[in-house]
Amino acid sequence: MHYDYLIAGTGLFGAVFAYEMQTRGKKVLLVEKKDHIAGNIYTEKVMGINVHRFGAHIFHTSDEEVWEYVNRFARFNHYINSPVAVYRDELYNLPFNMNTFSKMWNIKTPAQAKQIIAAQIAERNITEPKNLEEQALSLAGRDVYEKLVKGYTEKQWGRDCKELPAFIIKRLPLRFTFDNNYFNDPYQGIPEGGYTQIVEKLLEGSRVLTGISYQDFVRQNAQKPEAERDTWDKLLYTGMIDEYYEYCFGALEYRSLRFETEELPDEDNYQGNAVVNYTEREVPYTRIIEHKHFEFGSGPGTVITREYPAQWQKGDEPYYPINDGKNSALYARYAALAAKEKNILFGGRLGQYKYYDMDKVIRAALDMVQTELS
Repeated sequence: MHYDYLIAGTGLFGAVFAYEMQTRGKKVLLVEKKDHIAGNIYTEKVMGINVHRFGAHIFHTSDEEVWEYVNRFARFNHYINSPVAVYRDELYNLPFNMNTFSKMWNIKTPAQAKQIIAAQIAERNITEPKNLEEQALSLAGRDVYEKLVKGYTEKQWGRDCKELPAFIIKRLPLRFTFDNNYFNDPYQGIPEGGYTQIVEKLLEGSRVLTGISYQDFVRQNAQKPEAERDTWDKLLYTGMIDEYYEYCFGALEYRSLRFETEELPDEDNYQGNAVVNYTEREVPYTRIIEHKHFEFGSGPGTVITREYPAQWQKGDEPYYPINDGKNSALYARYAALAAKEKNILFGGRLGQYKYYDMDKVIRAALDMVQTELS
């Protein structure tokens, strides 16, 4: 078969691009190395609960067009992300707000909270932060940093905060209202029935092969008799850009994650919230997700997932690009190669070595479609 586009990856970027092209009469073939579609937003039903297999995915956006777009493929509930943080035997609301501060210091007013934070910042008198620790102390003071930032950040990055660059934390959102809504975006929620259904609808009409990497597909395709080979005009690659170029300049770095999911048939409500962060470094996981709360589930049984940050090595699942100076310079070399390609597009978190929220993935894919069609 001949296709207009071969797409490597069935995550949100590849799926949106495939849908838009297919609805315009283009023939599309997708290959996916996982044994299922939808990439890291994949959800599957366990004990009647939609489980986010690769970490919590909460849709939020300020882009009305993207919100209307995604609602064409699923009905979204009114879930509001309001995480809870556990530090030793203390519980705090996130993001940092008056509920957090009143619990931490036994105060009532924004003026009291501002006074305490300002005094703690003044104690350190850090004018030019040299690392992440100094940056956080200069923005939020000692208590917020030590209880809610330090341990969590060190687990996430696998390094002491004194060894991390200051730019990782450009700001710490301090809210002086009693508002536990983590996001500022006006549109947010969880699709009723999970995310996989969205990608299934996006891929209707396209040919999809799962359980095979792009590299293996190309190799196997080349071994077929010429008359039986698939051909295509353009490639959209949403995998790791350095992997596509066989690491010719070296490997880009990532942080990875490991998930430990536990089914609790005799537990109705494990933690009372969808997301609970554990901010001590001594606790090996960063958070526990209780999936039923994303869709306001009730009834017997629950499923929880512990999320462990992990050092990334080739072959591991890459989650978070490490956009420091060294890796940004290395990516620029790969991007320069990509810019010379006439029939190859690179998209998504791995293809563009950039962390994307889901709404930004959709926007970037739609913009690429428009560029292709213009």
